[in-house]
Amino acid sequence: MSDHRFSSVPTEEPGCHLSKKAKVCLGILLCVLVAVTIVAVVVGVLKWPPAPQHQEWHGAGTTPHFSEIVLGRCYSYTQVLRPELRHTDCGQIGKAFMNAFLSKDPCHSSEQDYQLLLKLTNQTIPCHTSVFWSKSNQLAHLYTRVRQDMFTLEDTLMGYIADGLYWCGDAGSSEVNYQSCPNWRKDCINNPMSVFWDTVSKRFAENACGVVQVVLNGSITNTFDQNSTFGRVEIHNLHPGKVSMLKAWVMHDIGGVHRHHSCSSPIIDDLKFILSKRNISFTCQDDYRPIKFLQCVKSPDHSSCSNMGHQDGAF
Repeated sequence: MSDHRFSSVPTEEPGCHLSKKAKVCLGILLCVLVAVTIVAVVVGVLKWPPAPQHQEWHGAGTTPHFSEIVLGRCYSYTQVLRPELRHTDCGQIGKAFMNAFLSKDPCHSSEQDYQLLLKLTNQTIPCHTSVFWSKSNQLAHLYTRVRQDMFTLEDTLMGYIADGLYWCGDAGSSEVNYQSCPNWRKDCINNPMSVFWDTVSKRFAENACGVVQVVLNGSITNTFDQNSTFGRVEIHNLHPGKVSMLKAWVMHDIGGVHRHHSCSSPIIDDLKFILSKRNISFTCQDDYRPIKFLQCVKSPDHSSCSNMGHQDGAF
């Protein structure tokens, strides 16, 4: 058998061999496709509906870190200040607070918006310990910080959480409005904050029992203001069957130039008349001694404080 030898033939690698011209064309095509894609994306972004803009109002915007502050204050109150409320669900309270105003027209808030929040923060205040105030914010709270068995609205869970905060949303957005919120004078009365404070003030008055107190400012002309929260909401929601008497403490600034009203002033008679129609007894005392002591702590050298230890009165 003859011996057959096969010459070695170079084996070609599988694939395509493109000419230089074809490679150039392919490169141009890829560049065109990339450019078209970029243009399409840009056009799509430009045509995409813009994020809804919050309406501009005349009031300050929502307090930064609002939800975190609400949650932190809730835990501080229920775990430290009032541990008897330690089982309160602060997480649910935080959600209920946010849901009360988010995605809603901030000029159409209602008492109903806060009903779940009120339910979650229900708190029993002992009889004879409710302290109302009007035009005397700092002085009333100075008193309850010393007398921790007494409660202003801001010493309750809900008042403590919301005190000093601002908040609102917008019907066209699920986000908090940090830029501005309605001012009750310049924009609308039924805004989230005004409605909230009227609602919780109403509950505070409805729950009051026994002898209650109010701290009034006798150094201003409107010592008893019927348009204030106390004069407009709280006094009319005291239950005659639960509240036996209201004591008014008319306080005057130490060293103040003006002493506009005292217990004998006609403006205090207006308060007495409203209470009489509601069958609630009324008494009044000028410069209630325990609170006057607190004023004198800040101004110990004033002449009106020099003989405080010899005055009659008791805590």
